[in-house]
Amino acid sequence: MDEIVRGKLLELIKGRNFESENIHIVAKTLTPEEAIGNPEHDDYPLQKGKERLIQAEFRGSLGQAFTDMFGNYQSSLSEILSMDLNNNFRRAIFVSAINAVTRHLGIVDNTIHCKNEDPKECAEKLVEYVKDTYGSPRIFLAGLQPRMLEALSRVFEVRVTDLDEENIGQKKFGVMVESPDKKEENMQWCDIALVTGTTLTNNTIGGFNGGKPVVFFGVTIAGPARLLGLNHFCPLGS
Repeated sequence: MDEIVRGKLLELIKGRNFESENIHIVAKTLTPEEAIGNPEHDDYPLQKGKERLIQAEFRGSLGQAFTDMFGNYQSSLSEILSMDLNNNFRRAIFVSAINAVTRHLGIVDNTIHCKNEDPKECAEKLVEYVKDTYGSPRIFLAGLQPRMLEALSRVFEVRVTDLDEENIGQKKFGVMVESPDKKEENMQWCDIALVTGTTLTNNTIGGFNGGKPVVFFGVTIAGPARLLGLNHFCPLGS
């Protein structure tokens, strides 16, 4: 997936002189308040310190990506596009840069995470989107987004997996959180998979197939999803 995205972006910027110019991308780690504001609930991974948003800036355009390995970074676009993506930090830098560049080019416009009570509204919009598009499906939610699980579980039959060991084995909104090794079983069980875009930065994006509809959600995968033609849901990203 990384190499496919890299190739798509290189093809996109070919002839624009982005690589030959001394254009730098500056990436920084956002605080929870910078990233998500002050929502009523306090159970988001950002607030628990499990993840952070890395924000890249390219020619004044911003792109973000979730990651569990975070820090600040500055480099030229050409260096980022050629870097080895051998850990979550490097993948997050790479993906946030893609989001910033595609935002600059006007290809996407939802590369900044929503804030305050927007995640709750987003979850309600997701319920309506699923109803309108898929009817009453069995849903595999890959990646525990609390407001999404809360809203979906009121209407649909849902299974959920998460990487956070503190969540695995716990019931959230009446649904048992399972470990990622249940992915294949849940893909066979479900009618539709809703998958966090963070799977792109933590290198777990493979295996969501089997002929089932897959919808990726969140700002992390905004640019890559557009480049690859993936289904993407992020109605309140800015």
